[in-house]
Amino acid sequence: MMDIYYIYFLLQNVRRNGRMIDDGDTFSPKVRRWRDVFWLAIFMLHLIALGFVLVLLGLNRFKKSDRLNIDRYTNRVWEHNNGLTENYWPNYAVAGGVGAALGWIWLFLLGSHSNLMMKVSVHILTTYLAVISVLCFWCKQFFWGVAFATGAALQFLYVISVVDRLPFTMLVLQKAVKMVWSLPEVMRVAYAFMAVMLLWMGIWSFGAAGVVASSRGDLGRWWLLVVLSVSLFWTGAVLCNTVHVIVSGLVFLVLIHGGRNASPMPPNPLMKSLRYAVTTSFGSICYGSLFTAAIRTLRWKIRGFRSKIGNNECLFCCVDFLFQLVETLVRFFNKYAYVQIAVYGKGFNRAARDAWELFQSTGVEALVAYDCSGAVLLMGTVLGGLITGTCAGVWTWMTWSDRVIMVGSTAMLMGMVLVGLAMVVVESAVTSIYICYAEDPLLIQKWDPQFFNQMSEKLHRRLQHRSALAREILTQPA
Repeated sequence: MMDIYYIYFLLQNVRRNGRMIDDGDTFSPKVRRWRDVFWLAIFMLHLIALGFVLVLLGLNRFKKSDRLNIDRYTNRVWEHNNGLTENYWPNYAVAGGVGAALGWIWLFLLGSHSNLMMKVSVHILTTYLAVISVLCFWCKQFFWGVAFATGAALQFLYVISVVDRLPFTMLVLQKAVKMVWSLPEVMRVAYAFMAVMLLWMGIWSFGAAGVVASSRGDLGRWWLLVVLSVSLFWTGAVLCNTVHVIVSGLVFLVLIHGGRNASPMPPNPLMKSLRYAVTTSFGSICYGSLFTAAIRTLRWKIRGFRSKIGNNECLFCCVDFLFQLVETLVRFFNKYAYVQIAVYGKGFNRAARDAWELFQSTGVEALVAYDCSGAVLLMGTVLGGLITGTCAGVWTWMTWSDRVIMVGSTAMLMGMVLVGLAMVVVESAVTSIYICYAEDPLLIQKWDPQFFNQMSEKLHRRLQHRSALAREILTQPA
């Protein structure tokens, strides 16, 4: 039965593509066109403008209160506050140090304890969120207590809804780690981008510390911090996805050529992938980084809730409507686009659409939907951010207790970005593996025959499961 299914699967690939992947199609020597230039310009202008504003905000309270006389523009929300930038900047330095240390430790232990670290992330996150919720209630921060309690409940419900998928997810992550660990240059890329992110965070935290120390009221400070946090999230996502494109291109080349040391491998593949990522494809990365993370997180939550509704038809119809809406967005905004961007130099929307159509035409979408590797890696990222925010928050509580939530929440975002730069190397390998499996299953069979058999068997079961559900729906009485 598996042999018949495998032949059918190969024929589907041949029918769609007309042929299997040709080595000459990847990283072809022809000049690539610049893609999504508008979003590249927006991102660069945003960085320049925000950098200027951050320096002003930090300098205004650096060693002297209201040095640049900016506070006169906030007289309607004036608040007596003699805080200085240097009072809070060291707390952000702690956050940057802890976040970078967690990211580096994760990369260092990737080869030997990756499976254990991922399991810890899945099972500890709910408890950690609940503990922080209790601490927030104890400190009379009711809004944040409710927020973290809600997060803990949602995390618990999600893990319960996908617990049967975790064994296969861990298998995929183990194979992705195996691939990444065989490419030491990938680690150097992650370390380098974490260093770049730390440099930008030095400027960002200087401005954020100036905002926390400013004479604006709490509402004014929070609005500014929200704007700065959105900017940091976008910047961090752009750097993470740049690493994603670089690593995806390298992993795809390794798989298509049959190994890292294969003779047909092009010279300097890492530098070629890096050059494309930071030049012609950078606009596509900036564009995709705005929307992809939010859409896929929403999709995970809706899919997990949808699978546990049961026989409540009214609720199922409502949730299914939301799910179909998100599925439409996923067609144009998904992380698998970054592999297509790395290999073929496509624009983001076209790359996302082509990747999703590839999965749907070959049936691999059933396997992609079943896999939770992205969610597991996100849990590790959130846990790293929580640890970072806790460290910075504890120090702030001992020195400036009225600013704990402001510093702790923004420090948490810093930690998530830094740990995310470490996690993305594994996610890049996962996306490349699925794209290669959909393009030409023989690539995975040549790389790891046992893993290929496990993937094919799971895909066969998922397609059978979907067929059974479809028959059940069709045979139900009206």
